[in-house]
Amino acid sequence: MSSRINKVMFITPFYMLFEFFLLKYIFLLVGGIEDGYLLILTLFIGLNHFVPMFFELKKSRALTRFLMAVDGLWMWASVMFFIDIVIIYIVGRFITLPIEVIFILLAIVPVLGIYNYWKAHNLVVNEKTLELTNLKRDINIAHLSDVHFGPIRHKKIISDIHDKLNDLDCELAIISGDLADGSSVVEEDDLMALKDVKMPVLFTPGNHDFYHGIESVINACKKAGITVLDNQSMQYECLNIHGQTFSFDDRDEPELDESVIMDDMVNIIIYHPPYFWEKFSSLGFDVQLSGHTHGGQFYPVVWIGDLIFKYNKGLFKNDLGKYIHVTTGVGSMGTPMRWGTDSEIVVLRLKKVQ
Repeated sequence: MSSRINKVMFITPFYMLFEFFLLKYIFLLVGGIEDGYLLILTLFIGLNHFVPMFFELKKSRALTRFLMAVDGLWMWASVMFFIDIVIIYIVGRFITLPIEVIFILLAIVPVLGIYNYWKAHNLVVNEKTLELTNLKRDINIAHLSDVHFGPIRHKKIISDIHDKLNDLDCELAIISGDLADGSSVVEEDDLMALKDVKMPVLFTPGNHDFYHGIESVINACKKAGITVLDNQSMQYECLNIHGQTFSFDDRDEPELDESVIMDDMVNIIIYHPPYFWEKFSSLGFDVQLSGHTHGGQFYPVVWIGDLIFKYNKGLFKNDLGKYIHVTTGVGSMGTPMRWGTDSEIVVLRLKKVQ
């Protein structure tokens, strides 16, 4: 049984308990419902939270993908309804809210959900400029991360990436981890749409790529013509690119030395989480490309992400003139919703300066 399944099964009873009391309070606001019906509804929610994943890890099917998407949508809605209830409770301590106001507050969730769903599926291109003194000529790189190919974001997300990349004036595309979600099997042909991308595509694994077997992800990459940098380096023009793999089984500070640095090139490290930038830049890396955070993905988690991660999203430059770029990612984790972050591919314009 995969580690992902174990985690989901462990948390499901707590999730069901939360759902029972959440639904009970929502129904109380509009007249109430018998606990027996609530138990049946809660049981369905709990079973749908993990049973479809069992089948997805063997073979991906339209039905199980649909059920997992429903589960992801409801998880997001549960968070929003919980916030709604907290607001109603706090305000209700001071004034009596008319039933019409309560209905409006509850109706905000599905309306907001339409926007969040659209935002998560609207892949955009953003641009950032990096000024580098040891660059021999200007080079454009497409940076993307956290595709999370799986049951909720399946083959369409791969074809969308293909179309966007082929519209860009970039020489190279770099995927900094979590190409796969780990909650669905990755077949050998699942990434074939990327084989026709007009530029070389590089990929370094992140933690989710290991959840259901890194071998299947790497095999799919190789068949699609994607270069996998698994604790390896390669050179492209005046760029020395090192891919440092990250998994939750090995979260220690990577043991790198100056042998991975090339003095006459711009040194780029691909590392999925935005960690250890200070070490990497002092070692000699000019640019770190990361993801992992999703920028928080949607409010209010965006604010939490800003508190947890020093570099949650965006482009940062230190006193050494080194950069770290943390993209908010292409796909989504768990729930296909975004609010306050983009589903993005970022064009990094590397500019030569004196």
